[in-house]
Amino acid sequence: MHWTDDALVLGARRHGEAGVVLELLTRAHGRHLGLVHGGRSSRLQPVLQPGNSVQATWRARLDEQLGTFTVEPLASRAARLIASPLALAGIATLAGLVRHLPERDPHPDLFEMAQALADHLDEPDLAGPLFVRFELALLADLGFGLDLTACAATGATRDLTYVSPKSGRAVSAGAGEPYRDRLLPLPGFLVGQPRGNRPSADEIGQGFALTGYFLDRWVLDPLGQRLPDERARFVARAVAAAE
Repeated sequence: MHWTDDALVLGARRHGEAGVVLELLTRAHGRHLGLVHGGRSSRLQPVLQPGNSVQATWRARLDEQLGTFTVEPLASRAARLIASPLALAGIATLAGLVRHLPERDPHPDLFEMAQALADHLDEPDLAGPLFVRFELALLADLGFGLDLTACAATGATRDLTYVSPKSGRAVSAGAGEPYRDRLLPLPGFLVGQPRGNRPSADEIGQGFALTGYFLDRWVLDPLGQRLPDERARFVARAVAAAE
């Protein structure tokens, strides 16, 4: 059995003297592992760094086997990302969150978002807002999508200001005012804030607080896990960059 697909490198761990087990997020085959013979060589090691894009060919005798990868570079971002503390924390956070996707379960739209995010993680104006949207998409692909299109109480589509921590649905300013202390803030850049208006540091922080709350409550806490420490570092740097 074999296939060839575009992929984003999530990480690699040593296997034997010269090989690595490579973890990829692929377009059509989801999060996938495979052995790369000679992956620790001077030629391949720079290619197999988190954040790079590769074309990977996977081969195995049986579908349930680990199999082997051969890879060719498509986009080399790692050196640029490593030079940016913001991007370095971001790519580690991305990889940690994506590992909650079921292995070999395709998520092509999320793959495209991950590629675009990797392209801009070292751009302070873009990294924070893009990452919040990526986390919203990840929640949706895991079956926990938020409904930010209309007020849960009135059906209104304007002046959406809050999110219910119970349902994950938006709430308008008027309907939510009596309960504001129990609701989560909904930053404007997630509900149609005009393009070109740069989100404030407070809004970036609110966006990450929103996605973090539901990632923790619906995804991680049931597994006895918590948000990765790298995410806290990334959020702090993304908020500081927006100040």
